[in-house]
Amino acid sequence: MTVFERLDATLQLPEAEVMVLDSVRTLARAQIAPRAADYDRSGAFPWENVRAINALGLNGMFVPEVYGGAGLSYAVYLACVREISKACASTGVIWATNFHAMKPLIDFGSEEQKRRLLPKLAEGALASLVITEPTAGSDATGMTTRFEPRGDEIVVTGTKTFITNGAHADLMLVFGKWSEIEDSRASISALVLERGGSGLSVVREEDKMGLRASSTATLAFDGYRVPRANLLGSPGEGLKLLLASLNKSRPSVAAHALGIARAAFEDAVAYINERRQSGRRIVEFQGIQFLLADLATELAQCEAWLWHVAHLVDGGAKDFGIEASMLKLRASDLAMRVATEAVQLHGGYGYCKDYRVERLMRDAKITQIWEGTNQIHRQMIGKSFIRK
Repeated sequence: MTVFERLDATLQLPEAEVMVLDSVRTLARAQIAPRAADYDRSGAFPWENVRAINALGLNGMFVPEVYGGAGLSYAVYLACVREISKACASTGVIWATNFHAMKPLIDFGSEEQKRRLLPKLAEGALASLVITEPTAGSDATGMTTRFEPRGDEIVVTGTKTFITNGAHADLMLVFGKWSEIEDSRASISALVLERGGSGLSVVREEDKMGLRASSTATLAFDGYRVPRANLLGSPGEGLKLLLASLNKSRPSVAAHALGIARAAFEDAVAYINERRQSGRRIVEFQGIQFLLADLATELAQCEAWLWHVAHLVDGGAKDFGIEASMLKLRASDLAMRVATEAVQLHGGYGYCKDYRVERLMRDAKITQIWEGTNQIHRQMIGKSFIRK
């Protein structure tokens, strides 16, 4: 066994979850990975991969059994995010976003809301987390989207940007400000929007450097009417829900980044074991071995922290925001480093689209930016040590 296989074995998943993870690995290797390059070139949404994921019922992994799901652990969910992302980073983030968007509904929704909406997710609905605005990025409290109550409905007005799955989502968790609450932070509220009414338009889908098959959309809400029954919690409780959502989505982003890093590392190792220079395999040069040692050590340590955070969540921990920030920060920086070194180790071939490492380097960059830029996470981690 390799050091990474031994590390994965420390997860000690129940037999049923091991079987799920094995089926995801098989799907990723046999179906998702072979299609990744074509989807990257075309930028088309990978519906074939989405249908394959739904055929395994993977959305049900994080939906409780009582609402039509399987209710599996957070640890096996993160492991599956990593495996799918290793095969196709675009597909990995499409599927992970279903969790990011609907986990607050699972954790904070009313019984009526969960019974009405979660079976749709378990059956394969696409979901979207709708936070960012043109003038409100890492500081989401600067959002201006307006929620205006009118009888049994809420009227949504505003513009959201960089919304993953935004052009295709069936369910959206939308954050905005309650019109009847004056305090800007205290007015943030959240509601689940079901697609289908008038007043919602896709302004554009971004033409991105990486994750090209993942839909990243700008959405305009022009008086979109949502039933009052879809308000998550009470008016003004959105900031609490937002922070809780990010704390559980950031480890997922880390798993996504580590999938990219694993793929880049494995491609680099395979290449330098075959490629020869000056009569020797590249891997036989001591300088290259030192680089591999550093990358492998950092990757193993980062993955160990991934499982540590997963066990915190599965154990019911409530205060793990700094641990999640540390994980997201380190995993995304490492993904970019490993992917960049993999391109370097491939030499000129690494710069060509015939080799996967070129795509992996482009895919890795966004992980340092979204779910809070790494500069923001460094600030949050550092501030946590200020004594009160």
